[in-house]
Amino acid sequence: MWSEARARVSHRLATHLSVEPFRLLNETPMVSFTFDDIPKSAATAGAKLLEDHDARGTFYVSGGLVGTAAADWTAVDAQDVIDLHRNGHEIGCHTFSHKRTCDLDAESLAAEIARNGRYLRALDPSIKVENFAYPFGYGSFGRKSQLKQAFQSCRSIVPGINSGTVDLQFLRAMPLIDRRIGRHEIERAFDEAQTYNGWLIFYSHDVADKPSAYGCSPDLMNHALEAASRRKIPVLNMAEALLCAGA
Repeated sequence: MWSEARARVSHRLATHLSVEPFRLLNETPMVSFTFDDIPKSAATAGAKLLEDHDARGTFYVSGGLVGTAAADWTAVDAQDVIDLHRNGHEIGCHTFSHKRTCDLDAESLAAEIARNGRYLRALDPSIKVENFAYPFGYGSFGRKSQLKQAFQSCRSIVPGINSGTVDLQFLRAMPLIDRRIGRHEIERAFDEAQTYNGWLIFYSHDVADKPSAYGCSPDLMNHALEAASRRKIPVLNMAEALLCAGA
């Protein structure tokens, strides 16, 4: 494992240096709702909120976490992942073991991606894994070119709106997390997306009345969904948004 100093340097380089800049061609602003690690509440309460708004999200799965319990939540089981896919949600990759990319060499990262893909296809052969999210939000400049060959996009947790020319291997995202954002900040994020014809990506974990430090309440998520509806901004999963952006 890298030292924390080296990991931070790699993350900063990943944040600022693009492998291949890409020009977004979306005709209107758009928003995506994404979930990492996949607590069971995200696959149940979170997915239902999306479906109630006739929308679908992207759920980044680490196969090694499926069926486990952590201090903050219980993770999805295999059937939950299958149900998400069959209900039209996108399944993304979060490595199999939920390891930071900066701690993996090229061979280890390839093995993590391949193992996660095999796990998900064993659940349902029709699952296509096209998009990636960095575990723990830590990017890796050394791995970006490799990830570009495997995925259409890689999502970070560095805050911001994606507009104009972007780095598809380090897309910015806003926390949909009660302890980090409120209704006014959500509205401002939508304001910015409309001003710059941008792609707003939210990320979260659990969806619960008393969320963890990394999750959101149903009330906060519903506010973000209603803000999108009020502004007539389409809610798209990552694959759908990339298609609209011309990727």
